[in-house]
Amino acid sequence: MACKSLFVTATGTDVGKTYISALIVKSMRDAGFNCGYFKPVLSGATNGVLGDCNHVLSTSGLNIEPEKCVSYSFEEPVSPHLAAFRAGVEISLDKIIDDFSNFSKDFDYVVVEGAGGITCPFSLDNNRLLLPEVIKSLANNVLIVADAGLGTINSTLLTSEYARGNGIIVSGIVLNNFDRADFMHQDNLIQIEQLTGLSVVATVEKDAKSIKISENELEGLFK
Repeated sequence: MACKSLFVTATGTDVGKTYISALIVKSMRDAGFNCGYFKPVLSGATNGVLGDCNHVLSTSGLNIEPEKCVSYSFEEPVSPHLAAFRAGVEISLDKIIDDFSNFSKDFDYVVVEGAGGITCPFSLDNNRLLLPEVIKSLANNVLIVADAGLGTINSTLLTSEYARGNGIIVSGIVLNNFDRADFMHQDNLIQIEQLTGLSVVATVEKDAKSIKISENELEGLFK
């Protein structure tokens, strides 16, 4: 079968893309699906350690070298465009596409994790490259990770509208750090679904070890 992909983006930085990506890959593999993980650009690789990749691989039990999951890695924990500029590197969409094409040959499903939020810049020179172009080159759809707390209605609505305005299919939303006993979190879920017209496919409590979503629905997120 041709490899299916799911691009994980978020409403902003440090919302939980890596954490949710790891749980999805783990759940897919636990269910018997041949699922891999790919991150086009990683910044904050202190002393060359690919932290995001290491977390996903260790959580999911995916036995591959972290370096195979990344096209570009930078040590400074800043936006990809700035990290690349300061390192004297130009991020190439063609390289990302080629790397992903070769990587995905070994898998039936691949979770692709973005950087920052939906507008994250990879290059702002003459060859301007923003995240939406990367998404559309690697996947047909995105899963939006949002924090369950205060402010999430605004950021989730903006993210979903920006994605759809750029021709990107949104498969659903995951609310991270969700507290079922919190009336605001419960209301945020309701309002997000009503305002976006999208489904919150899962709510994930803080430090959860799994994502509660059926096998069929999980597989259906990939296109």
